Amino acid sequence: MTTPEPQSSAPQPSAPQSPDRIYRSPAAMAGGFLLLGIAGWLGIDAIVSGEGRTPWLALAALILLVPLVVAFTLRPAVFANQERLRIRNPFRVIVLPWGQIEAMRSGYSNEAVAAGRKFQLWAVPVSLRGRKKAARREERRGADGAGRGGAFGGGLSGLSGAGGMLGGGRTAVPDGPVRAETDRIMDELRELQEAQAKSEAAQGEVTVRWAYEVVGPAVAGAVLLAILIATG
Repeated sequence: MTTPEPQSSAPQPSAPQSPDRIYRSPAAMAGGFLLLGIAGWLGIDAIVSGEGRTPWLALAALILLVPLVVAFTLRPAVFANQERLRIRNPFRVIVLPWGQIEAMRSGYSNEAVAAGRKFQLWAVPVSLRGRKKAARREERRGADGAGRGGAFGGGLSGLSGAGGMLGGGRTAVPDGPVRAETDRIMDELRELQEAQAKSEAAQGEVTVRWAYEVVGPAVAGAVLLAILIATG
């Protein structure tokens, strides 16, 4: 006679979240590393070689500036998966379930609209230069396509129809309009939001958290610098 095995009352682990797509600004990160290198070089030199109050002023300036440089260059990122959009801005972290997002807008800045509020995507800045460059490429592509069609359409149409040199459906012209990189990213986020908006896993509350790990050191540096200047 066999006895049934006791059923475990421990909660079953929930399904893991889908992996994040991560979006950052390469230009901002490059600028951030450059600024940190310059600040570190000048600040450490002043701390080591300075006299009187100079080392303390340099230290306070570093405590103030380094968190701010990190906040505005290296920290911003956008994380997107099947359940939610997480926006890491300089001083806040915003978590937006796809079901709560009303729109993804692109104007002079890229924004997510949720619960009647707008949240800017610092890691995906609008590039007017990139848009102009994409527009020029689109114009050149249209001109090239028109030129090829006019010059060779009549003479090669027979070969194409007969399954000759132009067969196979291959073309040198990519499908769809040419888009700037940040506009392409916003298109991806819109498609993901539209696909997941009604998913059960994509529901929840909008949460906003202040980045005290950035704000705290910056405030401490500012207070220390103000005290040194006031008592000088």
